[in-house]
Amino acid sequence: MRVLIGGGSGFVGRELTRLLRDKGHEVTVISRQPGPGNITWGELESHGLPPCEGAVNLAGENLMNPLRWWNESYKKDLFSSRIDTTKALAQAIAASPSPPHSWVLVSGVACYKPSLTAQYTEDSEWTPFDLLSKLVKEWEASALLPENVAKTTKQVVIRPGAVLGRDGGAMKQMLLPFWLGLGGTLGSGRQPFPWIHVSDLAGIIAHALEPPTNTPSPTPQVFNGVAPALNTNYEFTKELGRVLRRPTIFPVPGFVMNALMGSERAVVLTQGQKVIPKRTLESGFQYKYPDLTSALKEVVGS
Repeated sequence: MRVLIGGGSGFVGRELTRLLRDKGHEVTVISRQPGPGNITWGELESHGLPPCEGAVNLAGENLMNPLRWWNESYKKDLFSSRIDTTKALAQAIAASPSPPHSWVLVSGVACYKPSLTAQYTEDSEWTPFDLLSKLVKEWEASALLPENVAKTTKQVVIRPGAVLGRDGGAMKQMLLPFWLGLGGTLGSGRQPFPWIHVSDLAGIIAHALEPPTNTPSPTPQVFNGVAPALNTNYEFTKELGRVLRRPTIFPVPGFVMNALMGSERAVVLTQGQKVIPKRTLESGFQYKYPDLTSALKEVVGS
């Protein structure tokens, strides 16, 4: 199978590329820079979709980029880097004489309203309530294919939680303070912490790229890209401290997070949602890292 990956040079894209190539698939990455095995977004727009059986979009400015101050221009980049690339791919698929059989968008769980009690499955209804949920709404809408194309191309949306892995994602900024013994709960610590190991997220995407067994539905299939374990920020903090053999006695109050990161962005860490991967489990996907202990041991290499 030939797979086209938008944003394939990022943290999740590298893992997905490795997995697909290991399975014997051909991968072409769309990125900002030209290179071997790559095409640029400009080439996609001018030459159209290269021949492929599956397409995925992972492109987008990093929400947790510590080098970017939370301001209007950063917010604009968060939206445009996701929506423009998704639209470009959806339009290229729609215009292709032989569109791929599967089109996968990876968005996020920010669509679900933070709550200490509510539980969300893929069937949960939701309406935008803040900046990041508005982003998810617009992002997912920009991936929709015209009705005639949706008859033959399966549309999938995967909504991951915090992605845990060695060389990027949520762990990149967390490991140093924890190693120094400065790790601690964020905000109250009671907030749910939906997470997934990067290998499992790549596995769910690869699973979603498989050819449809029957006529695709006109609306996208949604899969929650989270581990089946339901954890809180406190449990995550304690387990990471235990695996690293470091104390976790420095809680970071919510107001400090808001000041450092901007309150609209800090909600991702100071609040959370209980997200259940109901449909992901029903699809028969087997997790390699279903619980925090196994995931964190792999990440920190102990």
